Amino acid sequence: MGKVSRRVLGIAPQETSFARRGFRCDSDAVRERLEEVGRCFVHGYLRALETDGAEALGARLEAEVARDDRGFAYEGAGMALALLDLLTPWRRGRLRRFLAGPGQAHVYIVHIGAGWALARLPIPVERLLGSFDPMFRWLALDGYGFHQGFFHWPQAVLRQQVPRRLSGYARRVFDQGVGRSLWFVEGADPGRIAADVRAFPAARRPDLWSGVGLACAYAGGVDRGTLSALCLAAGPDRPALAQGVAFAAKARLWAGNPTPGTALACAVVCGMTVEQTAAVTDRAMPDGTGMAGMAAGAGEVPQFERWRRRIQQQFSSEGATP
Repeated sequence: MGKVSRRVLGIAPQETSFARRGFRCDSDAVRERLEEVGRCFVHGYLRALETDGAEALGARLEAEVARDDRGFAYEGAGMALALLDLLTPWRRGRLRRFLAGPGQAHVYIVHIGAGWALARLPIPVERLLGSFDPMFRWLALDGYGFHQGFFHWPQAVLRQQVPRRLSGYARRVFDQGVGRSLWFVEGADPGRIAADVRAFPAARRPDLWSGVGLACAYAGGVDRGTLSALCLAAGPDRPALAQGVAFAAKARLWAGNPTPGTALACAVVCGMTVEQTAAVTDRAMPDGTGMAGMAAGAGEVPQFERWRRRIQQQFSSEGATP
């Protein structure tokens, strides 16, 4: 079954290269770093297609992928497991078992990866999201947005298209994923990223900057000067940029793999250590009870968005500067 899945659903590693995608990058070092992210994603994706059992898959990813890049492999695994669950309903539960086991440490990034399935299958959005945690399911739409920005950037970035099947708050989280893709599309260049964001309607810009912040701290690959320029480019949307950095800090601490790049982004964008930045996300949780208390939604504003707003408000009040 694994061999059949890989043959039918496989993604060639070269599909994520800058040359294949037509991305711009002025630095060979940055390009190599961001292409390695893509290679790790594909590696995790292919391993999940061919490996039976959550524990066996986790063991392979731990053994084969470097600690700093392991999250990207788990993201790819999330996509593959979501696809297999949807395509083989008589054997559902792969993603759930993975999240309950080795994927639990990468809960943020696995949900993001699962959202890539929305770009590959014409299924109702609710069919995928309905099986996820009420809080983290929104991250799947971030993954959907990243996929469209990464693989179809002329439509998602230049033409600013949003899939017709998305409505309401889902469109906003989609934009967060598109913003994250800009880190790759524009080769982590602050000027080009800012120009792309400015071309969007004003109401969409904060969510785009939030995605940029997550990417700059989780994928990294740049120096202090680039991050300082990014802060200045974000202007009034600096709190949204910082909130994205905080998400990355929390995700990496939760997985036990914070990197020097994460620490640098936290210092420059948030004026804090990784631990202090991640603690902002904990203090901002709507009910203040930690990870287990984030599941309940309330009213018209999703709990996930209330969480994001509180994080941004903390950075607005603290007024950290590079």
